[in-house]
Amino acid sequence: MIMKDFYLLTTEHLENGLWFRDDSDFKVAMNYVAIQAACCPDVDVLAFILMSNHVHFVLYGRLMDVERFICQFKRRYSQYFRNRHGVQSFLRRNKVDIRPVNYVDDSLRRAIAYVQMNCVAANICLHPSQYQWGTGNSFFTQSRLSGRPISDLSERARERILRSNCDCLPKDWILSEDGYIYPQSYIDIRTVETVYRTPRRMNYFLSSSSKARTRIETAEDKLPSFRDQTILSVLPELCKSMFNKNSFEDLSETEQNEFVRQVRFRFSADANQIARVCGITYAEAARLLDNY
Repeated sequence: MIMKDFYLLTTEHLENGLWFRDDSDFKVAMNYVAIQAACCPDVDVLAFILMSNHVHFVLYGRLMDVERFICQFKRRYSQYFRNRHGVQSFLRRNKVDIRPVNYVDDSLRRAIAYVQMNCVAANICLHPSQYQWGTGNSFFTQSRLSGRPISDLSERARERILRSNCDCLPKDWILSEDGYIYPQSYIDIRTVETVYRTPRRMNYFLSSSSKARTRIETAEDKLPSFRDQTILSVLPELCKSMFNKNSFEDLSETEQNEFVRQVRFRFSADANQIARVCGITYAEAARLLDNY
């Protein structure tokens, strides 16, 4: 018999693009995580986070089922992304690192904390509970979920909101007012809270995780001050106001030099962030910054 195990999954960071261009993309992906959780009952979701150009999961199951979970999630989201944004073969070559996590020592606690703290390390928020796109606010909380059960939706409304005709979702799962299923409906909260035992102990692992150290040790002026989605949303207007052109691709190299300089100055963006929002490689972003 193939035994179940805990696994930390990390997708390869997209260098020259974003998984999620705006909040609508995030909401769709949140619902696709819920759908995968329902469609893969042999896999338990302990924690996850959706970042601009990659995602993390902590899952429990057989390796073959865990691989199927992430592959189906990527396939489902890639199809949505292609239909909405017209990007072909999105995520097809995006690799996934899957590592077993030991339950006996502190490895599982550290893996969950590592996932939760990604948003803090990225300078998006002060605590994972403030980040919407994941499980940051799911543990050791007394807050009630404000929303409505899936059973309140008609079949047509469910398909429209969830971007799927999947009918395997439990009807008591709660849909948030923002239009996505709360992770608390399907993640294994009990196991996570049992692993940490107390909120104070969980907070200790959050504050001592490698992501927390990255946040502390990295100079403030080298961290992005704006979310990728915020910068991406204003780039067309910035191109128009600066050069009367519609997109970064329409700019000459001289104009691109000035444009990336302005993005760095206005948004405290580094070369990595500029590469993601402009759809170019890190090497190209660095070269444009150096050319000025």
